[in-house]
Amino acid sequence: MTTAPLLYVCVRPQQGAAAAEYESFRTAMRLDEAALAHLDLVREPLPADAFERYAGFLVGGSPFNVTDPESTKTDAQRRLEADLARIAERTAAGDGPAALFTCYGIGIATRTLGGTVSRAFPEDTGPVAVELTPEARADPLFGGLATRFTALTAHKEGTGELPAGAVLLAKNDGCPVQAYRVGDRLYATQFHPEPTTTAFTERMAVYRDDGYFDSADYDAIAGRVLAASVTEPARLLRAFAARFAA
Repeated sequence: MTTAPLLYVCVRPQQGAAAAEYESFRTAMRLDEAALAHLDLVREPLPADAFERYAGFLVGGSPFNVTDPESTKTDAQRRLEADLARIAERTAAGDGPAALFTCYGIGIATRTLGGTVSRAFPEDTGPVAVELTPEARADPLFGGLATRFTALTAHKEGTGELPAGAVLLAKNDGCPVQAYRVGDRLYATQFHPEPTTTAFTERMAVYRDDGYFDSADYDAIAGRVLAASVTEPARLLRAFAARFAA
């Protein structure tokens, strides 16, 4: 693996979707391939020296769910959840690299740091309105974003109770925890910050039979996605890169 200031951590078993997600992160952050390394955590463990080699971690989404019964989880899922927990613990401690956990990843961070993850806060696939909290105005990453903006979501679970000490940064009616920060180096978002609307519809096609939406509704949902204006989430990623990339 090439040493790089930031590391994209893939937790998607579908390699095509994972490759596209990496490109979405890289493009949104305006980084070249040398500046954003790639780790397929489904198939490779977290390197022992990862916290020394990288200034930050970007954890992508996944069809996995934290709340799935442990008996139904594969060995690969259990192993990668343990590795993600290590990233959450280390970055929350604030003595090393930073991390941004997205979608599935926010559940790992929440559970690891003592919060609760619940099936009570799913969101349909597509664009949603996200509102920043007053605390977000002083945050180094969220403070430059619009107070209300559109983001893309598709998830079956959400944060029920924040970890102790977490600062709520964004919310909406359907999912009261859209983003939070722990310390000054761990961030988590329920929404997907990286895809363009086109990339999101392509991802929808991969997962159209995975229970996120009725597959017969694909065209209608894709139309709503393509009509949405999604600008602020990418600005969040660029702020992360500007602040934490070595």
